[in-house]
Amino acid sequence: MELIKQLQRRIEQLEQKVTRLEQGRPSAEATNSGATTQRLEALDQKVQMLEQDRQAEQEDKQARAEMAPLLSIGEDGFTLSSADKDFVLRLGGVLQLDTRTYFGNLATDGAGGFVLRRARMYYQGTVFRDFDFLFVPDFAPTTGPTIFDAFLNYHYSPALQVLAGKFKVPVGLEQLVQDRNILFNERSLATDLVPNRDVGVELHGDLFGGRLSYAAGVFNGTVDGGNSPNVDFADDLAFAGRLFVMPFVGCPVTALQKLGFGLSGSYESMAFPNTEALPSNTGGTLPGYFTDGQEQFFAYNPRSNAVVVASGQHSRLSPQAYYYIGPFGVMGEYVISDQEVARTVVGPFSSAHLWNTGWDVTASVFLTGEDAAYNHEVTPLRPFDPASGTWGALQLVGRFMVLDVDPAAFPLYSDPLTSARSASAWSVGINWYLNRNIEWKTSFSHTWFDGGGGPGTTAPATVTRKSENVLFTRLQIAF
Repeated sequence: MELIKQLQRRIEQLEQKVTRLEQGRPSAEATNSGATTQRLEALDQKVQMLEQDRQAEQEDKQARAEMAPLLSIGEDGFTLSSADKDFVLRLGGVLQLDTRTYFGNLATDGAGGFVLRRARMYYQGTVFRDFDFLFVPDFAPTTGPTIFDAFLNYHYSPALQVLAGKFKVPVGLEQLVQDRNILFNERSLATDLVPNRDVGVELHGDLFGGRLSYAAGVFNGTVDGGNSPNVDFADDLAFAGRLFVMPFVGCPVTALQKLGFGLSGSYESMAFPNTEALPSNTGGTLPGYFTDGQEQFFAYNPRSNAVVVASGQHSRLSPQAYYYIGPFGVMGEYVISDQEVARTVVGPFSSAHLWNTGWDVTASVFLTGEDAAYNHEVTPLRPFDPASGTWGALQLVGRFMVLDVDPAAFPLYSDPLTSARSASAWSVGINWYLNRNIEWKTSFSHTWFDGGGGPGTTAPATVTRKSENVLFTRLQIAF
């Protein structure tokens, strides 16, 4: 650049000299003047060539900059992508440190105190523009690191996508909320009746500008309230699907835009009787259902020491809905789990369809003016910054929930002296979002039982003898 400026100054000096010579010298000296002019023209050509080289160099630098990978570090995590965004890698995570304080004698030893509920890393991204992937190991389970999500999604268009791997089965409304976005520490009693994650293939998409969402998949099949062990427990496949309608998306009436309702369900027929297809054993040692405080209140434990197995059909059905307007939100669902079970080892050798049902209604309101929405990450209008006098976002939450066990379960398939016929609960809490990444939850849950409470030294007998009262807290960092 400095060389070009020097040449330009030199050309100006020579031009001034030529002008003086032409004005003050005789015509005989014109020949010398012509030679000088030729020299000036040669210098001018050199300057033009240098300017062209400089322009080409700048264009080359700009082209390299446009093709260089992009690195982003912020509240959305750590993202590395190609310039055209056809290849993207994002690293994120969620850490949840809980406390559970039980009022009264603790029914299940070890359930209280500090709990490292989730410690997950998220590896997600895109390859070749149309293929998305997600890989989520969890390091919190006491059994060791566990793979919760591992899938590839081909998004040909918003209306047509194919998902394959391990992911959430499209049945429960609350179950489909990301773990980092649930309103309480634990999901409701109704969620005890729906599958969690399973291995399979799913076709899904959004139609008519998001007014209709659909999902239909084929899976190995997994238990009520549980995750797939990554392998099938029988050769029979399970089918699951969901339709969800938001009829007023994009309409001019703002108050109706976040109204949605739908229907989901699943079906499986097991030719091979097994215990692996019965509900999760969370909170106990036998298959059954559990409370907000993760204590088991129902188990398949007949007094005669018979062994109960899953045999035949297992279907689920769940009507569901939500509505959000401004800072207010409400969501609810009803779940039916109809499972055929059989009694073995000790007679009478019988079978039955057990029609277990659950429902819940959850309401929320932001006291600080943020908009409520289904399954969303909260961004406070005024993030926590005491120096500036801002304190983040506050949200009040409340819910009521019930789980009813089919009366036909007693006494052949479950002991009525130890297992409850139903559990009902209410919960209230307050969520404090300091910023988009850090959150503090506090809630209280009261659960009471119908039935059970008899003799025994383990769950569910010890759990159903009295109501469960639990104070929860959670410190969460998610990015």
